[in-house]
Amino acid sequence: MGNLLKVLTRDIENYPHFFLDFENAQPTEGERDVWNQVNSVLQDSENILLGLQAYKGAGQEIRDAIQNPSDHMLQERAWNSVCPLVIKLKKFYSFSLRLEEALQSLLECLTCPPFTPTQHLEREQALAKQFAEILHFTLRFDELKMRIPAIQNDFSYYRRTISRNRINNMNLDIENEVNNEMANRMSLFYAEATPMLKTLSNATTNFVTENKTLPLENTTDCLSTMASVCKVMLETPEYSSRFSSEDTLLFCMRVMVGVIILYDHVHPNGAFNKSSKIDMKGCIKVLKEQPADNVEGLLNALKFTTKHLNDESTPKNIRTMLQ
Repeated sequence: MGNLLKVLTRDIENYPHFFLDFENAQPTEGERDVWNQVNSVLQDSENILLGLQAYKGAGQEIRDAIQNPSDHMLQERAWNSVCPLVIKLKKFYSFSLRLEEALQSLLECLTCPPFTPTQHLEREQALAKQFAEILHFTLRFDELKMRIPAIQNDFSYYRRTISRNRINNMNLDIENEVNNEMANRMSLFYAEATPMLKTLSNATTNFVTENKTLPLENTTDCLSTMASVCKVMLETPEYSSRFSSEDTLLFCMRVMVGVIILYDHVHPNGAFNKSSKIDMKGCIKVLKEQPADNVEGLLNALKFTTKHLNDESTPKNIRTMLQ
């Protein structure tokens, strides 16, 4: 446990390695099976983000169709524009289900007895890195999604068109891909401001609920330890200067915010309470010391996707820092 304790106590003189090696951690033989399973999911994450970045809605086609309801050609053009977008939205949604499964596999490994969560994070660096990569992807996806209002507009048009039977002889093959039940589930997913984060919060909550013999502290300690280590790595130049890429700093910030949000959803008292094992004041301070463009979305995530920020037990100075 040396690496971890060195980081948490900031005893870093003459110590060549920091705890969470986000850049170079490789799986040991004992981690290999779960690592391979999770890696098969993470390998697709960049393509998912590229697909979301390239998302161009069918706003004009939909407006033309709505304004000219008797023009069959415009109806067909809007429908043919929306259908491939709906297939793409289904792909994103299906990926969220794979991500949920991967996260639960990692939680199982990082919290199970006989080791403590701290010992797990120390021993299973590659799995801790994958946990971090899932959170990093999640916040990036949600930041992008929030800037694309066309997603909900396109999907709403698709559902209205199907339900009102206004497509007559148009191609109905898509109904085999996105039937009414699937459309309902996708609609709930995209109605969330941060759908991937909501998926992970639910996955973590379900993990705790379903594993009744596992002490809650095993999960919350895993999350709070990751948050603490990220904070120390960010605020300590001796650590942050060792990152080979500046992107690792932003990676670290996203991971810290991600585990705070999960902790806040799972712990009965949340992350902001004085009894919390996360130094929220310190974490927010670290974020606010970064360039505003890098952290605006992360501060908003803490404001709008946590569960306990507005509880009476949240210290006023914490709420003030996030205003």
